[in-house]
Amino acid sequence: MVQDQSLIAELESAIESGSKDKRVDALRRITDLFVADADRLSDQQIDVFDDVLSHLIKRIEGRALAEFSQRLAPVNNAPLDVVRQLARNDDIAVAAPVLTQSRRLSDHDLIDIANTKAQGHLLAIATRSQIAPKVTDALLNRGDQQVFHKLAGNSGANFSDSGFATLVRHSERDEGLAEAVGLRLDVPLKLFRELLLRATEAVRNRLLALAGPESRDKIQRVLTAISEDAQHEAGFQSEHDYAEAHARMTALKSKGEFDEMVLFKAAKANHYADVIAALALLCGAPMPLVENLLQSEHREAWVIPCKVAGLDWSTVRVILSCRSLGRAMTDQMLDAARADYHKLSQTSAARVLRFWQVRQTVSKEGAGPVKLSSPAA
Repeated sequence: MVQDQSLIAELESAIESGSKDKRVDALRRITDLFVADADRLSDQQIDVFDDVLSHLIKRIEGRALAEFSQRLAPVNNAPLDVVRQLARNDDIAVAAPVLTQSRRLSDHDLIDIANTKAQGHLLAIATRSQIAPKVTDALLNRGDQQVFHKLAGNSGANFSDSGFATLVRHSERDEGLAEAVGLRLDVPLKLFRELLLRATEAVRNRLLALAGPESRDKIQRVLTAISEDAQHEAGFQSEHDYAEAHARMTALKSKGEFDEMVLFKAAKANHYADVIAALALLCGAPMPLVENLLQSEHREAWVIPCKVAGLDWSTVRVILSCRSLGRAMTDQMLDAARADYHKLSQTSAARVLRFWQVRQTVSKEGAGPVKLSSPAA
């Protein structure tokens, strides 16, 4: 204790009148003492260190303070006020060590920092070995994409249902994030299904390649379920379903109640047969041809019947995003389809549609997939 009192007295002297070098030297000496004896210090002794160090670090900056933060970060009973000051320092080199390691910071501390400090501070918190759901919620509320990636790849980060929903929503525009989220074992099944439903084929294949046995089985089961649902809603609907849909649309037209909004609502509700029947009626093409076009791998096939029908782009977008088509539409795919749609004239679209209609009529394959080619081909 005599040595402790001597060093503390030296620190107080450094605070009052010492030079910058003297303050740094005193800080290093007291840090050495504290780290060496931390597990033997009483709460009262730690409070003494806390009081003196809290005043001293206000007059130290730069590399020396960052070094002090690194020394103190792994100490489980580090002076609390000192740790809080370091964590809130604007210099991320000073704040990062305690933000990533210190167990002295409470969830309340971390949430407050996540709500007020810069992205570097949020990224440091996102690397902690254990993160509570309410902390990840705060990070997701303000964090940039780098923070999202760090959290998704951190097995010690725990998420609320709304947190997982936020991750899945952002994954739609970020394939790397989709892969990181898809490899987690704790994603709720409903959201995991939504993630895979929205993912591109390339992301699905990479997930299967990167996943461990348990994750790979889960991914494969969900993909199989998605495929079966899509087949049930689309290609495997009965002729009776299509006949009923055609009858509904025809009845609406005879009563003067059939317009583009009917198609829009059908697509919004993922009523596949109604979408095919309504679009076929609007563009004047047979339902099997319209279905083949919407199921085609070629982007131009999707927009041709819509252009002939004179649909607004907002309606086309809902049709292309319709889950019952069994195709995950990314923002890039929709942007490309939008450009094609606005560039295409209705006259040209009608000419191509008539050509495909004639080819399907004379084809022995009948309801087989439409092979795209221009009228001049």
